[in-house]
Amino acid sequence: MTILPMTRAVTAAAAAFFALATFASPAAAGSPEVLAVEVSERGGQFTFAVTVAHADTGWDHYADAFTVHTPDGALLGTRTLFHPHVEEQPFTRSLTGVTVPPGITAVRVRAHDSVHGPGEFVDVPLPGR
Repeated sequence: MTILPMTRAVTAAAAAFFALATFASPAAAGSPEVLAVEVSERGGQFTFAVTVAHADTGWDHYADAFTVHTPDGALLGTRTLFHPHVEEQPFTRSLTGVTVPPGITAVRVRAHDSVHGPGEFVDVPLPGR
C-alpha cells in the first residue's frame, strides 16, 4: 500500500481555502486538488483511494471526477463524481479494477471540476513495482 501523505502546510492551506469558499463565487472556487492517494493491488488490478479538496459551491461548480494516467499521459481510469461535496471537504473516493501495464512503476492522478476542468497531476508510486 502506498500513501501520499498530507503535510501540515497542505492541511492548513486546505482549511483556509474552504473557510473562504463559503463566500466565494463559482469561478472563485478554483481548481480541485489531490491531497492524498492510497494505492492497493490485488490480482493484477489496482485500487486508488483519492482524497480531493475543492471548494464546491453546489451544482454550478464542484469536483466532478478524478483520473489515473500513465507517466506519458495515457488514461487508465476515471472515477466520475456525480454530485457536489459542499459539506464534505476534503473527501475520499475510490476507483477499483484499474489495469496498469507491466513495467509502469508510477501513475499520475489528477482531479477535475465542472468549471476549470483538470487540476494538477500528482505522481504516485505503485506498490510492488
